[in-house]
Amino acid sequence: MSTGVTIAAAAASFGRDLDFDLARVRTLIEQARKSGADLLVLPDAALGGYLADLRDPDMDRLPPALEPDHELLGAVAAAAARMVVCVGYRESGDDGTSYNSAVCVSGDGVLGRHRKVHLPRGEEKVYTPGDSFDAFDTPVGRMGMLIDYDKTFPESARSLALDGAGIVACLSAWPTNISNRAPRMNQDRQSRLFDLYDRSRAAENQVVLASANQTGALGGMRFLGQAKVVGPGGDILARTWAKAGLAVATLDVETEIAAARRVLDHLNERRPDTYR
Repeated sequence: MSTGVTIAAAAASFGRDLDFDLARVRTLIEQARKSGADLLVLPDAALGGYLADLRDPDMDRLPPALEPDHELLGAVAAAAARMVVCVGYRESGDDGTSYNSAVCVSGDGVLGRHRKVHLPRGEEKVYTPGDSFDAFDTPVGRMGMLIDYDKTFPESARSLALDGAGIVACLSAWPTNISNRAPRMNQDRQSRLFDLYDRSRAAENQVVLASANQTGALGGMRFLGQAKVVGPGGDILARTWAKAGLAVATLDVETEIAAARRVLDHLNERRPDTYR
């Protein structure tokens, strides 16, 4: 028998100071806990901050690279306790490589990992792309993760949905338009696209999507915020707009997905043999 799940998506600012970042993560976990959250999705690069400039990344001032078993990730898991928490960081790989990565943890340890597959221009100078989208089982149900630019590509979320994910966590450090900034946030092209992708990925796969994003500024980057929880019909259930905070929504994930798929079941009505 399915039960209600409370999902929180965070909009918050993070930088290079790992002690500060961990303290903020712990604060957000406590705020989410007070809201009754079972799942908290934190932004991309919450531990160490994002790149300060995509056009010309400063290779001497990159986010610190953390090993997959770094003590900071263990500290996040310990703070999570019974909650499920997704957090982003720069992962130290083999042979000097690094990945834009996310890890999903609880007090029991690591539940799932993801390495960003789609790297925007500039980011490929710093990171090696990941090569898969995999769902995993958690106390809140089967879910998967995307990291910002991943959600631009419909195949990313579709791969997770086909792997059984009912919840898709999108961790972002998504900025305003870099080349042509609008005078107001609601007029910004990237702001519109950020919301469009969140709603589209949820609706086309009939899944629940939790979208977290950074706020504030770092170097030449100004981040959008706009954290939200989206239902399987593409409806926004909770959002933060541009401000820092938590978007919190409670829903019976299995029941909502079943209702969305009762008449039109997108996954089962696909025609893969006709697609290029």
